[in-house]
Amino acid sequence: MGKTITICFTNNKGGSGKSTTCSNLGAAIAQTGKKVLLVDGDMQLNLSLAFFSEDWVLEHAAGEKNLYYGIKKQEDLTDYVVHTPYENLDLIPSSTLMSSIEYELFTKWQREFILRKCLQKIKESGMYDYILIDAPPTLGGWVMNILCASDKVIIPVEASPWGMFGLANMFEFLNEVRQISPGLEIAGIAVTKVDTRKNYYKQTMETLHELEDIHVFEQIIRVDSSVEWSQDNSIPVVEYKRSSRSAKEYTKLAEEVMKLCQ
Repeated sequence: MGKTITICFTNNKGGSGKSTTCSNLGAAIAQTGKKVLLVDGDMQLNLSLAFFSEDWVLEHAAGEKNLYYGIKKQEDLTDYVVHTPYENLDLIPSSTLMSSIEYELFTKWQREFILRKCLQKIKESGMYDYILIDAPPTLGGWVMNILCASDKVIIPVEASPWGMFGLANMFEFLNEVRQISPGLEIAGIAVTKVDTRKNYYKQTMETLHELEDIHVFEQIIRVDSSVEWSQDNSIPVVEYKRSSRSAKEYTKLAEEVMKLCQ
């Protein structure tokens, strides 16, 4: 097993399909035999809910074996890992207390690097090929922490009239983070929630392709009711219904991401 690659999924705009993209890419990569660790960095718990029932997620969120307590105590996160029902795929669950993580970090020494330090042993062990982190839809100290712990960034963008709202702020923030974590690379933009019949899909693609030095993944993710059904059942669509259009699209997007990371 080679070097572990850490990828952050981030967009300061909510509703971009960030958690859905993170969970399905994680599951699709795991299906190829690669070992994947998912880290739920969002207090909304959506990444955790993609794999476990609401009761299970809330129970873990209320306990002390979740990301919030690992970061608060600045501990090695190895003991916080849980196995998902799928082979090669593990998760560090989140907590609703993540909403106060900024406060917890505020007085800490080298606070921007706490998550990096907590993941260091896992990363150095080579246990995983990929670590995928779902960031909350904000720009602040905690997202900076996630970015400083990452090698690459994927920005899911919804193909809607408001989908690119705040993207300029996102790029500005990433440039700031690169000043303290210069190795961070933008892997690309993943276009989600696409309805090819709508004009704004074409407008979104045209605008994104005009961005300088920003890769846009070829594989788009179209709107598909199978995704909603899979979410209702707490199963990623690539496991829930492999024959569905969205499962095939996420699988192809995962192949693109892995190729880019080689």
